[in-house]
Amino acid sequence: MKDDKRLKRKVRNSYIVSNISIALVLFLLGSVGYLMTAAMQVARTLQESVTVTVELRNGADEKQKESLRKRFEANELVSHVEYSSKDDKLNDTDFRQMFEQEFEAILEENPLLDSFELTLSADSADPDKLETFIAQIAELDGVDRVSYPAQTVERLHATIAKIRLLLLFGGALLVISLILLNNTIRLAIFSKRYLINTMKLVGATKWFIMRPFLGSSITQGILSGIIASALFLTAVYGLNEAVPELMSLAETMKIGIIVGGMVLGGILISLCFTFFAVNKFVNMKSNKIYLY
Repeated sequence: MKDDKRLKRKVRNSYIVSNISIALVLFLLGSVGYLMTAAMQVARTLQESVTVTVELRNGADEKQKESLRKRFEANELVSHVEYSSKDDKLNDTDFRQMFEQEFEAILEENPLLDSFELTLSADSADPDKLETFIAQIAELDGVDRVSYPAQTVERLHATIAKIRLLLLFGGALLVISLILLNNTIRLAIFSKRYLINTMKLVGATKWFIMRPFLGSSITQGILSGIIASALFLTAVYGLNEAVPELMSLAETMKIGIIVGGMVLGGILISLCFTFFAVNKFVNMKSNKIYLY
């Protein structure tokens, strides 16, 4: 009687430990996934904040300007093109405030140039492609000079490289967590190896043996997913209290997808790892089970 209680307690404890392990791994998966998505969004925003100014030579006609515009818009490194004429620049209020007197009293003619403002896309993250693009623009007919914040771009590329390194570290951490979780589930099944062998000896089929384990693993995955989702939502709530600007509609949708992915991931992870662990002992010869 005492042995039966002790056995039940061990099985229950292994089940609880397995549940907690799956929940923690799912929480880690969701948190790292959320941070990865946020990091990639920050990287994309930084990449798309760089603007290249292409100033045109005096005398460039409308046909030439339209040709340049189409060429810029067709390039994969450009996300937005905006044209500014020299007259518009001259009448700009902010520009005139830099001078104590009327601009026309200083110079007889407008020295400014027509220009295109090119907002770069996320594809501009490659420094070599960006330098080649700048060089090609400078050689185009009708272009006087090209300017862009080179030092800012260098710092930007360095920041993006660090973000990618962080993503690599997060991926490695997830792989390690899954390996540890697989071992935890295998140990939980290992504690029931004699039960599996007994069922085999009385003539139970492979599916008959695996079915209750797989059913239990689905329940375990759902429960672990709910626990992990609760932990994740608590963490996000605390983060939102510190930085309220983070909780936009897009972020809410993203969090909903992550929570749903946690529950679904819990089911899939628990089901897959349980299947392989049970399958191993079901296919194992009876005389070898006692060697473990």
